[in-house]
Amino acid sequence: MTSQEPGTERYSYTQNRELSWLRFNRRVLEEAGDETVPLLERLKFIAIFTSNLDEFFMVRVGNLFDLSLVSPREIDNKTGLTPSGQLEQIYSVIPGLIEIKNRLYDDVSALLRREGICDLTMDELTGEERKFVSACYKTKILPVLSPQIVDAHHPFPHLANKALYVAALLRGKKGAASLGLLPVPERLPAFLSMPGDSGRSIRMETVLHHYAPTLFGEFKVESACVLCVTRSAELSLDAELLEGEDIRSRMSKLLKKRASQSVVRLELSRKMGGEFMKLLKSRIRVESRQIYVDRSPLGMKHVFELIRTLPAERAAALSFPPYRPRWPADLDPKASVIDQVRRRDRLLFFPFDGVDPFLRMLDEAAERPDVLAIRITIYRLASSSRVAHILCKAAENGKEVTVLMELRARFDEANNISWSRLLEESGCKVIYGVEEYKCHSKICLITLRRGDRLSYVTQIGTGNYNEHTNEQYTDLSLMTADEQIGLDGTAFFQNMLVGNLEGTYRHLLVAPAGIKPRLLELIDREIAKGPEGRIRIKANSMTEREVMDKLAEASQAGVQVQLILRGICCLRPGIAARTENIHVTSIVGRFLEHGRIYCFGRGRDAVVYIASADLMTRNLNHRVEIACPVYDRQVREQLLWILHTQLEDNVKASSLLPDGSYCRKVNTLAPCNSQEVFMETSIHRPEPQTARPEGFRRLLGGLTGRRKNERKGERRK
Repeated sequence: MTSQEPGTERYSYTQNRELSWLRFNRRVLEEAGDETVPLLERLKFIAIFTSNLDEFFMVRVGNLFDLSLVSPREIDNKTGLTPSGQLEQIYSVIPGLIEIKNRLYDDVSALLRREGICDLTMDELTGEERKFVSACYKTKILPVLSPQIVDAHHPFPHLANKALYVAALLRGKKGAASLGLLPVPERLPAFLSMPGDSGRSIRMETVLHHYAPTLFGEFKVESACVLCVTRSAELSLDAELLEGEDIRSRMSKLLKKRASQSVVRLELSRKMGGEFMKLLKSRIRVESRQIYVDRSPLGMKHVFELIRTLPAERAAALSFPPYRPRWPADLDPKASVIDQVRRRDRLLFFPFDGVDPFLRMLDEAAERPDVLAIRITIYRLASSSRVAHILCKAAENGKEVTVLMELRARFDEANNISWSRLLEESGCKVIYGVEEYKCHSKICLITLRRGDRLSYVTQIGTGNYNEHTNEQYTDLSLMTADEQIGLDGTAFFQNMLVGNLEGTYRHLLVAPAGIKPRLLELIDREIAKGPEGRIRIKANSMTEREVMDKLAEASQAGVQVQLILRGICCLRPGIAARTENIHVTSIVGRFLEHGRIYCFGRGRDAVVYIASADLMTRNLNHRVEIACPVYDRQVREQLLWILHTQLEDNVKASSLLPDGSYCRKVNTLAPCNSQEVFMETSIHRPEPQTARPEGFRRLLGGLTGRRKNERKGERRK
């Protein structure tokens, strides 16, 4: 039995998270088919789709695979499916996605060829190019190759996760069949650019596939293909608890085990015969439904390097116009950022605003004599992090620097371990959060001495302190000198130092104890208003059952619910008598939508938060997350304009349909690409008329007039 009875009341308006995510990734892939997108950007979207799918198998499929073994009867609370039932549906969807990928790769490659950018086969090489490849092969490639025959004397080797191999069906002199494997060495370049024309290149696996028949001695190569395996990447820290060791030592050991975890997918570059497949499956324990034939590149990380090797003019002509993040118009670049934030809250909207104002503020804190301490949570850092270097400088300058470093940020574990050591060596106090709860919060607290009292500048964001992703993800960063928020920030770090997840806060919401109850309370507040109620939420994903049920209740009370969810949405809108007042918009564009805004109500009574948390079970129940109220009138207007503009998007936005599929919004009015609007119009202008449609002031209601009587304690004096 793989599921409960379908169509039961409990599942009437929800869908499986994995299938919802696959539909999101399909929309990423479909950007490669958008003829308005420049060709190299279309190629990037195929590469991003491929990378996304790799991670999906490593994490989500890996988790379900393990769950099907240890807890086979556990059911999904959105569909009633068991782990095996979910895997069955996932495996049935993947071939269709691969076929779309292959078709789009062929289409984009053909168009790129017209521009002189060619992914070559050996047969397409000119005479001079063939000589060049032959020389490279003999002098640089052949010496590092390690072809192997698999037999009684040569055991089947370990296949590394997502590494490429040329696999061959070999025939011996006596007619016996054997398997041959040729690893594609990581030390070799991913492709060879042809001399005199970097637009023409050949992938390394293509070269090795061509030369494979010469590499197995007296064995004849009857057929060959490129293959790679995907392994589960789920790490269970509990299984590695060792007496007397700290989490950093345990994580370092655990990372070594990731390489040998279960195979959850096998990819082949072409369909192979039954004899080959029998030999292969006897060595790799996979079911037939876990094997996929993909004639486009099995790994596409090389795409970004390939684009970098192109002549600048050629690459620019086939890419998005360059965009340089701006310095916010309401911040004086010549004045102290800390002093300006003390006068009024400031909002940065990445990547349209640059990260420099925050870095300038942090750098000021490292140097100013009135700054006593800097405390910060870190989930992901750039490999060359300006934030980390400023923190090191601050500690060396005698500031008290506390860093709550999350070592379990998936696929960034090794990077974070390295940074934690460097920060410690510079004098920072590094802590690692609470056992079993990842710290996903984004908060930086600067403590200053003003005479005989302390004051605070607090930064709270929706994205990581990573300068690289700040240029690629749409995120929000609030900088405030609100004393009450600063005191809550102080309490947060004190609680984290002693592992207290039940701390009390006056203004900040802190998961796992504080965000979901407040969200449910605010939804109830809108339910009480009936048709006058309004809820607008922007996040990446929604999976939390209790929140979805409460939103469905709001819909049934007549509340208008507008959700902007980029990825997973397990709540199906438009179901009669259940979710008919819920509308879900998803935007996939040039930048990755990543910010989180919670907005309840209208006008002056609206309650607005920015948050690190998506509306997912893991975020609200099993992570340390922070949501921060927004009290400043101007910042609230900026956030409401962002929400309004994205709801007006009819170019890159899709609507979620009742059956769980998506359709592009109908463009009946003038086109509105929200990300282009944000590139052209700053949120920091008092009146960005070119982007605000008629009636926007009416939408804001009473927010345009500052409240004369603020509640005591809501704002600093």
